[in-house]
Amino acid sequence: MTSKIIIIEGLDGCGKSTQLALLEARFRDCRFLTFPNYDSPAGEIITEYLSGELSESGPLHSAYSASTFYAADRYISYRKDWRVDWLSGRTIISARYTTSNAIYQMTKLDRSQWEDYCRWLYDYEYEKLGIPAPDAVIFLDVPVEVSQKLLTARYAGDEGRKDIHEADPEYLKRCREAVRYAAGHDPYAKWYMLNCCYDGELRTPESIHKELVRMIGNIINGGEQT
Repeated sequence: MTSKIIIIEGLDGCGKSTQLALLEARFRDCRFLTFPNYDSPAGEIITEYLSGELSESGPLHSAYSASTFYAADRYISYRKDWRVDWLSGRTIISARYTTSNAIYQMTKLDRSQWEDYCRWLYDYEYEKLGIPAPDAVIFLDVPVEVSQKLLTARYAGDEGRKDIHEADPEYLKRCREAVRYAAGHDPYAKWYMLNCCYDGELRTPESIHKELVRMIGNIINGGEQT
C-alpha cells in the first residue's frame, strides 16, 4: 500500500488536538505529527512571532517572512525526525502543515496576490526545501463565533493568553474565506470539508471522530470522499 500524507486543518479552537489524540488510538500504524513544533529551534522564532515581537511594517513582508518561520520548522522536523518513516512507506497524519501557511499567511494579502503567494509557497516548501507534499487535507470547519467561545473556555476567560491570531476574530473570518480559495487552488492535495457544528453548536467529539475516521480510512484505501 502506498503511503500517504493526510493533513488535519482547522482554525484555532476547532478541536484539532482532541481529534488527533482520538485518531492516534485508532490508526496505530500511522505516524502522527503536530505543527508547529515549539520545542524546535524554529519553534522559538514562531513563539516570538505569535507573541507580536516580530512585527513587520506591512502585510506583504509579514506574510512571506512568517511563512519562512513555519516552513523552517517543518523542514527541520522532516529532516531530523519523520523522514525515515515517510521513506519506509508509513502513512503520515499531521495536525497543520504547509496548508496552514496558505490559510493564515495568504489572508494578510490582497486577494489579487493570493495566486502568486500560493505558487510561491508550494514551490518553496515542496520543491525548494523538498518537504513531501500532502495527498489530502481535511478541514475541521467551525464558525469563528463558536471557536472563539472554545478558546475563551480553554484559557479560563483570560483573553490576554490568546496569541495574535487567536485574539483577532475578524482576521480568523478572513482565514475561513482563504480556506475556500486554498481548497480550490491546491495542485497537490485534495481538500475535504468536515462540518463540525450543528444548529450553531459544536458537535460532540465522538460524532466528529466517527466521520473523520471514515474519511481517513477511505483516503488511505484509495476511496473517494463526498
